[in-house]
Amino acid sequence: MNFLEERIKKDGKVLSEHVLKVDSFLNHQIDPNLMLEIGKEFAARFANEGITKIVTIESSGIAPAVMTGLILKVPVVFARKRKSLTLNGDLLTASVHSFTKNETNEISISKKYVNKEDRVLIIDDFLANGQAALGLVEIVQQSGAEVSGIGIVIEKSFQQGAQIVTKQGHRVESIARIASLKNGEVTFINEKVEELV
Repeated sequence: MNFLEERIKKDGKVLSEHVLKVDSFLNHQIDPNLMLEIGKEFAARFANEGITKIVTIESSGIAPAVMTGLILKVPVVFARKRKSLTLNGDLLTASVHSFTKNETNEISISKKYVNKEDRVLIIDDFLANGQAALGLVEIVQQSGAEVSGIGIVIEKSFQQGAQIVTKQGHRVESIARIASLKNGEVTFINEKVEELV
């Protein structure tokens, strides 16, 4: 097990066969040391991609994205879910449906922060049905920039998101890949492979 899988086993709570609660370290209370390790891991995996910008979505993607940006020494831009008085002018937008919240939001980034010269790394906390990742890809493509890869903190591999995103030709790197949340237990992809051997 890697460092993130160990932390999920220790502090994650399985709420249903589709929902994993990690609010004690990732998406409510944030463990900065863990986020730094996540940032180092993404930076190592995408070190040779010439990344110039990191794009994420508010709010749970921000902490891992900022730590990755710190290591790669590139700016981080986050898509807003709600319109702000300060976010006006030319916007890149996409609609994103949240599986966990069962709501659709229009996400936006100012055109001045991502442009055709950029090589973008997309970072997000979860990949389940792929909607947030696809919305961010759409925004990056609207800017004319290149999507160099997608870094996911926790992938629910039993849902279709990773397959959908990779079928579109995008490289997806997930630090923890969950095979199942059945019977109140988290099973990771590498554990499932070990069981079959």
